[in-house]
Amino acid sequence: MQNLTKNLLLGTASLLVGCAFFASCGSSDQHETDILAAHVDTTVRPQDDFFDFANGGWIKRHPIPPAYKSWGIGNEVQDDLYKRLKKINEDAVKTADSDGKNSPNGAISEKIAAFYNSGMDSGALATQSIAVLTPELAMIDSIRTPADLVAVSGRLAAEGVGALLGGYIGQDDKNSSKMLMQFFQGGLGLPGRDYYLKNDPRTSAIRVAYITHIGQMLALTGMDRQQATAAGQKVYAIEKQLATASLPLEDLRDPYKNYHKFSVSDLGHQYHTFNFENYLKSAAIPADTVIIGQPLFFKELDALLASVPITDWQLYMKWHLIHRLGKYVNVRLEEEDFNFYGKTMNGLKGQKPRWRRVLETEESCMGEALGQLFVKAYFPEKAKQRYTKLVEDIRGALKDRIERLDWMSDTTKRKALYKLSKITAKVGYPDKWKDFSAMRISKQPYVKNIVAAFKWWHAYEVAKLGKPVDRTEWSMTPQTYNAYYNPANNEIVLPAGIFTVPGKKDDQLDDATIYGYAGASTIGHEITHGFDDQGRLYDAAGNLSDWWTQEDAAGFKQRAEVMVRQFNHYMPVDSLHINGQATLGENIADLGGILLGWEAFKKTKAYQSGKKIGGYTPAQRFFMGYALGWLYSIRPETLAERLLTDVHAPAKYRVNGPFSDVDAFYQAFDVKPGDKMYIAPENRVRIW
Repeated sequence: MQNLTKNLLLGTASLLVGCAFFASCGSSDQHETDILAAHVDTTVRPQDDFFDFANGGWIKRHPIPPAYKSWGIGNEVQDDLYKRLKKINEDAVKTADSDGKNSPNGAISEKIAAFYNSGMDSGALATQSIAVLTPELAMIDSIRTPADLVAVSGRLAAEGVGALLGGYIGQDDKNSSKMLMQFFQGGLGLPGRDYYLKNDPRTSAIRVAYITHIGQMLALTGMDRQQATAAGQKVYAIEKQLATASLPLEDLRDPYKNYHKFSVSDLGHQYHTFNFENYLKSAAIPADTVIIGQPLFFKELDALLASVPITDWQLYMKWHLIHRLGKYVNVRLEEEDFNFYGKTMNGLKGQKPRWRRVLETEESCMGEALGQLFVKAYFPEKAKQRYTKLVEDIRGALKDRIERLDWMSDTTKRKALYKLSKITAKVGYPDKWKDFSAMRISKQPYVKNIVAAFKWWHAYEVAKLGKPVDRTEWSMTPQTYNAYYNPANNEIVLPAGIFTVPGKKDDQLDDATIYGYAGASTIGHEITHGFDDQGRLYDAAGNLSDWWTQEDAAGFKQRAEVMVRQFNHYMPVDSLHINGQATLGENIADLGGILLGWEAFKKTKAYQSGKKIGGYTPAQRFFMGYALGWLYSIRPETLAERLLTDVHAPAKYRVNGPFSDVDAFYQAFDVKPGDKMYIAPENRVRIW
């Protein structure tokens, strides 16, 4: 993952659902079947499709469960995680019940108990009506003018209901020591602009179903069904115009194209109907300078506020309120939400059990609070030391590779090496935890607890304005099965969960597996993000700065274009190709991670011994270990969605794509001309 997950500000929530690093993830011993060999599909030649060779045996034996979009290694680890999180929650409930406490300002365990109880109260969720959101609905009903609309949008944004636009508070790309309010295109109910604009049969069918879904949800709030059906058309018409004004996915990856700084007072000259000062005041954001990501989007939004009838905007706002919070109000709204976003959009056959859904929501609302309890129980210090050392091995490998580059000048090399030396590595969990004492979680309806969490996050983010940047902060929880590079801090963040192999203790994993699975696909990947097509534009201090010579920048772009063409060629489902430009940063990081992991692994005793494990050499096991990190199967519907909205290539192509560019892979598996994985040496991607 390249950039920080955005915090819960202005309705741009990201669900931090992860998995944890366990001292033990289940019963196993040193003599059981080797995990890499056990996953192999011997009917597939590694030279033709390495992903299916390395992972196909496991995939054949593990079909995707009905309630999931995809299934793979992360899900297995998450299953273990959620059993432990469930125990933490149930223990918290028992303690709260025995003490008779449930204070909104109580200890972490009391908040956890109150949140879990409200989400598990199936009786209340079966009978509760939309009246629980009366204050929010009354705000929408009070809208009479475009100025009212802007103000209400700001107030609802502070409750986690994003509409009209997106926004967050983050570091200024050109001055990473400053936190600024940043606005970007948004206001859509479908995952991205292409769902409104592409005309292939799959996407067109989703649009039709989406309009029906809007009407169904509004009807479930008590609106006359005929009016609700008409409202679906009106809401969609607004969103279609917002989508048309939005930049495509690949253009959003250009930090210069998406950076436009304004004083709030100057914005009044740019936009006449959407009053940013009004919006900021209503959202309680004391900002005098902001960054506008996509000015043309806001120009269109400004025009729409003046031309679209206020009654249509009221329907739009009511839809976005129900879209964001309805599934936490009652089971009927939750079921309709799942019917569209789960079944139609992603091909799911059923929902996860309620306890699991509640824990996933709790993770997004107060995951770091859970993490404090979790780390005490499950994260060993010895593992943290192992992976901290591995970070330095990978850093050393990139240093060596930069020094040997034949296409880069010494001038740029010196600056690249300096930036590399300044990369901070955060491993396992934060040294300083967030203080959740002011989060108003109590014995109240489930949706009210969720709104309380959103309000807390909003206030937490707003409080950063005008203060020094806290570079110790984490934007993922310790139990998350993910990692990220943050260019503004020039740091890699590696939660404990990302290193987990299901069913294995850390000391049961050989170095070849670890250097492929953790060294290449995680640590090397994240470090390389500092030098991909986006990351290379930021200097050692985290500022957007042109530190490359003109010739070296041109050389990088020329080499990156080879990768764009390679991935544009892949067609994973239907007639949909991978977007090579949109996925370029992740693809560069994948390739770089493999090369760095390999360089570091060659220096180990395990590699030098040449000893086979499970019938495979250390070199072969390194590549199999990397493939283990992408062990996933995915539904066609979900795959189609991600091809339109995700900057990551599908899992199979994160293995087969970069491996085809790695000379050592050809040697390890004797890949030759005529094999499907083969690319001629002169056509392979050569960057880092």
